[in-house]
Amino acid sequence: MAGFVAVHTGAGNCIDESKYQRVIKEACMRATDILRNGGSAMDACEAAIVRLENCGYTNAGYGSNLCMDGSVQCDAAIMDGSTLNFGACTNVSRVKNPIQLARRICDAQSSPQLLERIPPMILAGSGAERYADEVGCSMVEPGVLISSKAKFQFNHYKNKYDLVVSSRLGSKAASEEPVPAVPEPGNEVELGAALDTVGAVCVDGAGNTAAGCSSGGILLKVPGRVGQAATYGAGCWATDTDELAIATCTTGNGEYLMKTLLAREICDGAFSSDCAVTSLHKTFKLKFLDSPLLPRQQDLYAGALTLLYYPGQSSGEVMWSHTTQSFCVGYMATNQRVPKFVHSPLPTYSVPGRSCVVNGHNFHLRI
Repeated sequence: MAGFVAVHTGAGNCIDESKYQRVIKEACMRATDILRNGGSAMDACEAAIVRLENCGYTNAGYGSNLCMDGSVQCDAAIMDGSTLNFGACTNVSRVKNPIQLARRICDAQSSPQLLERIPPMILAGSGAERYADEVGCSMVEPGVLISSKAKFQFNHYKNKYDLVVSSRLGSKAASEEPVPAVPEPGNEVELGAALDTVGAVCVDGAGNTAAGCSSGGILLKVPGRVGQAATYGAGCWATDTDELAIATCTTGNGEYLMKTLLAREICDGAFSSDCAVTSLHKTFKLKFLDSPLLPRQQDLYAGALTLLYYPGQSSGEVMWSHTTQSFCVGYMATNQRVPKFVHSPLPTYSVPGRSCVVNGHNFHLRI
């Protein structure tokens, strides 16, 4: 059995890549073991993300960023390139591995429902948690998902936020002029390093692809906020054809990824281009950095991990692209002994949030 998997731990400003290197390699090895034993791309994608959710270093599952009220609310999604089924969950606090719930929802898309009801594609909050319990997902108390790292970051940035609010309220009282009580985005806290959403893309020996993502959302988010990791077309996308199978997962500023539907745009662009590198550069430039849907004077942070597989050649390319300072990714084929880890930096002449870098690696599957 053959296959290939690639994973990422989010686009941001990775100060210490060593903390991601081990878990990225473990996720790749777990996924390739499943592929070698006859598992599907969906099985391998799910397993890789479960490992990333459990490590405590990433912003997914255990270790997720905390909301403004100190609670944890997770998003996840997965898409099957062979069936085009998509499943996602959002605002879940009691599901140990949100990607497992997303997988159950995705699989149920193919199951007939009584009275010709259409199966849900995205489930939220308490309804999602009840469904998760019914289909056998591992359930935990919300506090179990809060890591010491997440608690430390929350306290640090919440204190900064409160100081800015107090300062502005004090200025308002002194001047008797209307001053916003809530700081403007980007000025109150330095959230650029807290974008470490996780994702995976995979192809199995049958040429079927899968893409998935999982996230706790941005630090100090408004409770109830839905991020790109649960949004159709934004967080992940996978499409298989006889000529090309493609899967991608994104990370970065969730609202901007949702407004531009970046995951779907990446895949659509690849189908209309003969060069994957050119296609990714063009998509990031025209559909994201220069998108009329996004603010012109703001830094735009995004990253994407993309897999292209050509069934007729049993070969493909894995590409990573990002506008952030750095991006940590890993990949492995079933015919490799060890996974490859890559810490991708933005070139020194590029400006984070304004420029994009694209890189990649070719692979071949021995069926």
